[in-house]
Amino acid sequence: MLALPRILSLRAAARTDGCKSPRLALSSRSSSCHSPGTSSKIYCACALLLLLTPRVDSSWWYIGALGARVICDNIPGLVNKQRQLCQRHPNIMQAIGEGTKEWIRECQHQFRHHRWNCSTLDRDHTVFGRVLLRSSREAAFVYAISSAGVVYALTRACSQGVLRTCHCDPHKRGQTSDDSGEFSWGGCSEDVNYGIKFAKSFIDAKERTERDARALMNLHNNRCGRTAVKRFLKLKCKCHGVSGSCTLRTCWMAMSDFRKTGDYLKKKYNGAVEVTMNQNGTGFTVANKAFRKVTKNDLVYFENSPDYCIQDKAAGTLGTAGRVCNRTSRGTDGCEVMCCGRGYDTTLVKQITKCECKFKWCCSVECKDCEEAVDIHTCKAPKRAGLLDQT
Repeated sequence: MLALPRILSLRAAARTDGCKSPRLALSSRSSSCHSPGTSSKIYCACALLLLLTPRVDSSWWYIGALGARVICDNIPGLVNKQRQLCQRHPNIMQAIGEGTKEWIRECQHQFRHHRWNCSTLDRDHTVFGRVLLRSSREAAFVYAISSAGVVYALTRACSQGVLRTCHCDPHKRGQTSDDSGEFSWGGCSEDVNYGIKFAKSFIDAKERTERDARALMNLHNNRCGRTAVKRFLKLKCKCHGVSGSCTLRTCWMAMSDFRKTGDYLKKKYNGAVEVTMNQNGTGFTVANKAFRKVTKNDLVYFENSPDYCIQDKAAGTLGTAGRVCNRTSRGTDGCEVMCCGRGYDTTLVKQITKCECKFKWCCSVECKDCEEAVDIHTCKAPKRAGLLDQT
């Protein structure tokens, strides 16, 4: 079912060949359709059908599955501006494709102990399937981490000289100072502003063609992801002087490891704010008035998440049957939580580990391969409907 805030968005626009009107603009403040003539009922039916039909997002995320040969016309769902940028900057698209693989890996790392583990679908142009059609906090995180991933990938490609359209930050020149004293800009300061600018232009292009609540939610979370990368720029310096006395310093700005951005956005996911659209359709209000106001750094969502316990093709959830769990943990990776109370199976497996390691001069470590028997706990599948629990 489509997100309720999306249905109630002040202006929901859609193109259709089935309805005679090429573009429909509906207001949630009105309970009637204003199409004149005898076709008004058909007009209303078409309009409601458009609003209640989920927008299956073919996405630029699919670029990551195309590898080095990014063919813009083969990426389903790109809007005109995205396709033009893709055709104009093929090298940038390759960098975005590599970055897509990285942010998906980071997403899967952050959610490795959750019921929803950022799983992707092979040969599916939506990458994540129908699960992100719901305007949940998981969707908020994915849009943020994907936007951050593009900024990170482009900024890194610029500093490595891979792209012709950008290089090092041109503004980091001359001398300046910090708490440790004066220093000279040198080396290659990474131009994160270029990455942010291109990511905003490319990623936000699709959302700006939509005029509904979900598009506004995506734009907000995209921005959170972009700015998160800049938050972890750090100053690196090299000392010059007698015996490394650091009388002179040459410094440059460098991005931190992407893991820091992932950790930061995961914290934002944990504290994500449930919102509703304001009356003007231009922003958000907090759903629970007892909570604080939304800030530009908060992730926002409209709908509660499903429990992700069982496979549901309509919702796009895969369930947790067969997932490995931790029998002694009380957290999200614990068998009680991960398996949704269904119980778990225990299998004794043999693993090869390194043991009896010794340092060998010079300069290596030698270890033996030791066989160890360990218990692996996996979640049971849900019982079929109609069968009684006889255990």
